Amino acid sequence: MVRVTPTDRRTALRAGAGLVAAGAFAPACAAPNTGRSVSTSPAPPTPTAARAPTRAAPAPRAFPGQPAQIGHGPRDRPRVALTFHGQGDPALARALLTEAERHGARVTVLAVGTWLDEHPDLARRVLDGGHDLGNHTHRHIDVNALPEAAARDEITRCAERLRRLTGSIGTWFRPSRAARASPLVERLARAAGYPHVLSYDVDSRDFTSPGGPAVARQVLGEVRNGSVVSLHFGYPDTLAALPAVLEELGRRHLDAVTTTELLS
Repeated sequence: MVRVTPTDRRTALRAGAGLVAAGAFAPACAAPNTGRSVSTSPAPPTPTAARAPTRAAPAPRAFPGQPAQIGHGPRDRPRVALTFHGQGDPALARALLTEAERHGARVTVLAVGTWLDEHPDLARRVLDGGHDLGNHTHRHIDVNALPEAAARDEITRCAERLRRLTGSIGTWFRPSRAARASPLVERLARAAGYPHVLSYDVDSRDFTSPGGPAVARQVLGEVRNGSVVSLHFGYPDTLAALPAVLEELGRRHLDAVTTTELLS
């Protein structure tokens, strides 16, 4: 495993800053780190109707043989899925997508409904980059702790926003503020149209803001064939860590693919 040094972090941060300057940026299971976000002044979003897709985005799929809650993919193939909780500064979101694409990686974004309301263009940005887009509840609260009606509302309201923006409810559902869904939330997600709940087996802990090198070490120390990695938009440390993570995955011949590709 490559040792990620402070110099690596500075290099990654400079690269991220260069993307911002070049205009490549534009847009977590913790609250978004608004205190550390990249300062931007995005243009007001255009009306949602103007962004209606000409072709519907992919719908959820059932994967026979997979459990109701999926924590990883096949262990016999050199693939991993990097999954991002979609909330936080839109500039960081765009930067992370651009960096992934620069390395030929495809990722999975689980978007928060209120975030989509604020940044509707990002739904199409994710899909246009060849990435998976899914549902991470409407308000990013502890969905497992809610009564049935409120939990259903959290799932369906985000699904409705995704459908309005993309023509699909998204390919995946992940519960907010939890790695796994409660039996109730699992049932409600299935009723909303999601055959599986997407969990993960590698937690980057990037939302604790430990620094880019620490995030990279955490991921690279645990990732293996079939891993589903939990990461977040909205944290500069994630952007700082991503180049080192992707480069090391390449050295290990582990392809970063969407979760749909991981399981297909």
